[in-house]
Amino acid sequence: MDNNLLISVENSQIFVNEISELIQSSKQRAAVAVNAELTLLYWHVGKRINEYVLQGDRGDYGQQVITILAKKLTEQFGKGWGRTHLLYCIKFAEIFSDIEIVHALRGQLSWTHFKTLSYIEDPLKREFYATMAAQECWSTRTLDERIGSLLFERTAISKKPDETVIQELNLLRKQGQYNQSLVLKDPYILDFLELNDRYLEKDLEDAILREIEQFLLELGAGFTFIARQKRIQIDEDDFYIDLLFYNRKLKRLIAIELKTEKFKPAHKSQMELYLAWLAKYEQEEDENPPLGIILCTSKKQEQVELLDLKQSDIHIAEYLTVLPSKKLLEQRLHLAVKKAKQRFSH
Repeated sequence: MDNNLLISVENSQIFVNEISELIQSSKQRAAVAVNAELTLLYWHVGKRINEYVLQGDRGDYGQQVITILAKKLTEQFGKGWGRTHLLYCIKFAEIFSDIEIVHALRGQLSWTHFKTLSYIEDPLKREFYATMAAQECWSTRTLDERIGSLLFERTAISKKPDETVIQELNLLRKQGQYNQSLVLKDPYILDFLELNDRYLEKDLEDAILREIEQFLLELGAGFTFIARQKRIQIDEDDFYIDLLFYNRKLKRLIAIELKTEKFKPAHKSQMELYLAWLAKYEQEEDENPPLGIILCTSKKQEQVELLDLKQSDIHIAEYLTVLPSKKLLEQRLHLAVKKAKQRFSH
């Protein structure tokens, strides 16, 4: 084949690829725009039904109105305007009563996102999931999984006063600024490691490295794996950091120590040494100080409190290798959140 013809064919393929990318990009923008407009439409429909048709009536008359309206709209516009959909619209407008919030989120969240969020009764929890879903581009499936795993209750931010939670979420929305309390969790759920009843620290570490993708998802936004058994030398003595990560959201090195025992105060001193070394030899000029996470099988809250770690760069958390029932986990986390908020109020 003639060389000029080969070049022409190659150029043609490049040209075709460019046009294809333009079309795909335009389709994606159009889909986002359509979703945004539909979301606004559904909000206005729900608001209109609430204010001008039902007038706050949730009795038989109100239900009859919805049924008749659904029938008429379906006759005129086809499927998609049934009674169930109208109830979703009503709930949506009730829960997201501020149209400015809907305007701000409609380009990032789909109608399915909003439907899921509308059934979270706690406003603070709902705001957390809406903000995180928008910032981290969660799919609706991911949003469902995060809600199901009680992510909000497990994050450090849930233990703070409500006013602080709102401030940190505002910073995230307006400036994209992550606080470590949005990232750190307690407990971490590691049931995907499928460990036996008895295991050593090396077994735990090996299992994490085998399932590193799942472990990164459990750690949360922005984590990148750097090293295993990171060797550091201090006064000719060798020490080893179990796992070393970097978090681009926090712009910090993250040292993780794995313990197959309950937390002991000595673990804090060990981590302080590691963080001091990392700050001196590994921290870059534009980075924040390193952060340490001590993962242990259990901890005693008063010991942790007396060590005064609230403002420190060390986070002590339990991990679960077997997932308890959702009800038991909810009860446990609810109690932990309640106690933490009480401590802040004193």
